Amino acid sequence: EIWSTPPPMNTNIRVSLPAVCFVWQIAMIILFGVFIRYNEESDVRKWIEFKHSHNITSDIENDFYFRYPSFQDVHVMIFVGFGFLMTFLKRYSFSGVGFNFLIAAFGLQWALLMQGWFHSLDPNTGKIYIGVENLINADFCVAGSLIAYGALLGKVSPVQLMVVTLFGVTLFAVEEYIILDLLHCRDAGGSMVIHAFGGYYGLAISWVLYRPNLHQSKRLNGSVYHSDVFAMIGTLFLWMFWPSFNSAITAHGDGQHRAVINTYLALASSVLTAVAISSMSQKRGKLDMVHIQNATLAGGVAMGTAAEFMITPYGSLIVGFCCGIISTFGYVFVTPFLEKYFKIQDTCGIHNLHAVPGMLGGFVGAIVAAAASVEVYGREGLIETFAFEGDFATRSVLTQGGYQAAGTCVAITFGLVGGALVGFILKFPIWGDPADDNCYDDEVYWEVREQRSNSILQERNNIFDTKVLCHSCIATFTHDTFV
Repeated sequence: EIWSTPPPMNTNIRVSLPAVCFVWQIAMIILFGVFIRYNEESDVRKWIEFKHSHNITSDIENDFYFRYPSFQDVHVMIFVGFGFLMTFLKRYSFSGVGFNFLIAAFGLQWALLMQGWFHSLDPNTGKIYIGVENLINADFCVAGSLIAYGALLGKVSPVQLMVVTLFGVTLFAVEEYIILDLLHCRDAGGSMVIHAFGGYYGLAISWVLYRPNLHQSKRLNGSVYHSDVFAMIGTLFLWMFWPSFNSAITAHGDGQHRAVINTYLALASSVLTAVAISSMSQKRGKLDMVHIQNATLAGGVAMGTAAEFMITPYGSLIVGFCCGIISTFGYVFVTPFLEKYFKIQDTCGIHNLHAVPGMLGGFVGAIVAAAASVEVYGREGLIETFAFEGDFATRSVLTQGGYQAAGTCVAITFGLVGGALVGFILKFPIWGDPADDNCYDDEVYWEVREQRSNSILQERNNIFDTKVLCHSCIATFTHDTFV
């Protein structure tokens, strides 16, 4: 028995975490110095030349003023929305929002490089020219790794999360290039490239890192009243800004306008069905806050691909209606099933909010694309919506629908295979991850002063109680002896 007992986990990251942060940030500085430059709308000399050559008289024509409001909304979703959504655990709020902050800050830098090399590298100069749209795309790229973090919440170290982000951003850039450039799929809100990929990436890692004795930390794998309120703040930020997320990089004009309307309606519809199924799942009809925090967002996830298509307003309501049901059903039945039979410990339930709705969103986009017609879109509208230009000028809508479905499969494959490989890397005992009986606890990686003060106070109370008990015993003994 002595030899079979596993060695205690070493969670001291005083060397590994600073080393990773310093070395990787220095690497970013060097790579940015070599490759990254301002584009023509953010470089002072090039912008002036651009204005003169295009007869532009006002700086308001700069793309910054068109894209920045959407960028702000997406940025808030990444850092506030995702961050606070992960604060539902009773003793893991520092890590939920703090590690989200860390990996997003690193990931967006790496994303600017990876996406730049695949999408905007100038072959003549060997440079990547960035503007506000690149910043939006970098946030999208980071979202895939933050989604994966949801499945691993409470069970991994910050060093492991940096590794998850390094590979997650790299895999994202490759699958995004294959889906959007080679297959020429349309995926404005990222149902395929962000949610399906990120969801299955996190699930695959969680499967490889399965902990058979995780029940030892069951006392901390849950919420309290105030932690659920904090998580609901994240939900509301995500819910309000999701129309910006799905429309941020769509074309000017009707495409962006339509993407906002479709997402807005799908989100509203998913709230009602999520509440309905949550109430039906309990004997007395009470609501479960987990369902309200998560399943109410499923409509926005599923609308990502078809957001800019002519899916019709009632079609958007149908998508939200169905995904609210499917997502809540997943939290009630599928998550326990996956843990029991497939050994997937999914802390945040990303299977129900991102993986399945993202997959469904990809296939909904494929169906809507295949059903597109000249009568609905107009000839010019079809060309504009599906970018039937250049090498893809002769592509039919049926073919486009087939490629949209194929793109969804590519995203899922990259998530599963890439996640499994990254999971095996994270199994090496060098990352400072917590022991089975020490998961879901901020004190492993954070200075938690309030808890320390409480423990000191409790210690003093125990000493006081002991003294009182001893004095009582002495008094009783003396009295009995005297009598």
